Amino acid sequence: MIPEGFTIWFTGWSGSGKTTLAIALENELKKRGLPYVQRLDGDIMREDLCSDLGFSKDDRDENIRRASCVAELLSKNGVATLVSFISPYRAARDNARKKCHNFVEVFVKCDKEILIKRDVKGLYKKAINGEIPEFTGISDPYEEPLHPEITVCSDIQSIEESLAEILMYLSNKGFIVN
Repeated sequence: MIPEGFTIWFTGWSGSGKTTLAIALENELKKRGLPYVQRLDGDIMREDLCSDLGFSKDDRDENIRRASCVAELLSKNGVATLVSFISPYRAARDNARKKCHNFVEVFVKCDKEILIKRDVKGLYKKAINGEIPEFTGISDPYEEPLHPEITVCSDIQSIEESLAEILMYLSNKGFIVN
């Protein structure tokens, strides 16, 4: 029997901790013996499946549409699918929700000033200086989720605290055994 698949969709600004949290969840789910776990990361998918796309609204929507298609196929076939994309537009996330099996939206919230201070990849500095056009949160909008299943605050909570919150939700929904 194929286990129940689900899609955990991590959304938030660049540098908020989406990928870090997705990796932590991936490791925990594998440690707990889930047979099929796959992580889809925005940066990695842009290198291959979405390398033809830029950062216009239409291209970002297409990026999310493609990620949704992959997540839909995986989750409907029993895979715990962890998607970490900025996915700045509500409508694109809503479309992903409609497509993906057992969709759980996780908003990885972080104060903009903290993100600018962290600036792990140096992107905020470049965007503020006008070197990166259409940068989410600086010159392009980020539409916060209105009703995510889970909100974690990466500027306040530790990775372990955020992970525990997600695991509790998954356990309560019956997707994992605690």
